[in-house]
Amino acid sequence: MSRTEHHTLVVGGGVIGVCCAYFLAKRGARVTVLERGGVGEGASYGNAGAIAAGHGPINKPGRVKQAIKSVCDPTSPLYIPVQWNPSLFKWLWAFRAHCTDDHVAWSMQTLGPLGHASRGLFDELVDGEGLDCRYRREGYYEIFLTEPGLEAARREAELQKHYGYHPKVLSGSELREREAAVREDIIGGVLFPEAATCDPHRFVLELAARTRRHGGEFRTESEVVELLVQDGRVTGVRMRDGEVVSGERIVLATGAYSLHLLQKLGCPLPLQAGKGYHRDAPLEAGGTPPLRQTCMLGETSVFCTPMGGSVRFAGTLEFSGVNHDMRPARLEQLNKAAKRYLSGVGDIEYRSEWCGLRPCLPDGLPAVGPVPNHPDVILATGHAMLGLTLGPVTGKVVAEYLLDGAPTKDVRALSPGRF
Repeated sequence: MSRTEHHTLVVGGGVIGVCCAYFLAKRGARVTVLERGGVGEGASYGNAGAIAAGHGPINKPGRVKQAIKSVCDPTSPLYIPVQWNPSLFKWLWAFRAHCTDDHVAWSMQTLGPLGHASRGLFDELVDGEGLDCRYRREGYYEIFLTEPGLEAARREAELQKHYGYHPKVLSGSELREREAAVREDIIGGVLFPEAATCDPHRFVLELAARTRRHGGEFRTESEVVELLVQDGRVTGVRMRDGEVVSGERIVLATGAYSLHLLQKLGCPLPLQAGKGYHRDAPLEAGGTPPLRQTCMLGETSVFCTPMGGSVRFAGTLEFSGVNHDMRPARLEQLNKAAKRYLSGVGDIEYRSEWCGLRPCLPDGLPAVGPVPNHPDVILATGHAMLGLTLGPVTGKVVAEYLLDGAPTKDVRALSPGRF
């Protein structure tokens, strides 16, 4: 049996799973996507829509201090409610060890080149496949109220330049010339021109449609509860209703729901769910800032993204377990941040409110590659806030693992065996 004759089961129909299925199907592989809900309805549905090529991991110097403060502050960008959760405590201890300049610089040796590759693939997909997903190529701004915040952005910009990116530091007045909604309090910011934005849900749906054209199949409302292994080799999966779906190769792109499926394979993965929120405000309603270009509100990590007839306020990182409970204070934090940075923000009647779970690993890097001792199972999860950004290149890397035996990019730092 040749590699393309194998039946590959992609477990997970978010941006990572759909990108994996697309690149496999395009090369002639037999692919079935199994999604527990609807395609693109998880973390991919409502994120900020930022394709942040060239940005580093969530681990940054100072994040530990921020995390300690956040225990008592539900409006903090990083929020950890008081709870008894030993696995989270262990995760936070490991996360702390990676919040260093050295780790960020080391991570960029992988993330920098992957960002370029993924941004190029976005261009190819949107143009070549005719994806209608409100794709905008002009980059975005990070804007700051404080000198420490702006200085941290300058350092990130300098690091990006080592990897072929061209960020531009701007004064507050220069920002206001470009974007009238920026308040007088803003002292400066950075334009990241290699970044892009899109409607993430539409991107996933459009790419899923192209995957079907290439022969890929999708089964929604189909929850996988067990991987089936016989004599050390994967033979398929068992569904919630007891049905067995046969497959010789499996891609696990299950995001924050990965852990229970990995237990049988003996692959410990220190994964935590980082909850994000959004509010969509219609532009025709009063109180919505008339943004021309996406702005990330630096000290708060809130994105304000023009998206069709709306502006999406999205962000925050909350570690409260695997749940979809929406905390009103977290939603209000999005409003409060926007009012501090942008003029014209008033009382808004929102078109939608949402939360979703990002899969986060303590070193801030995703896990992409074969599961140790199970070469026919490829893991693709842990992308944290870079899931959309790295979706296409992750899909291509996974297809190369399965069809060629090894990827063309150096992704050894992403090995699932590193834990």
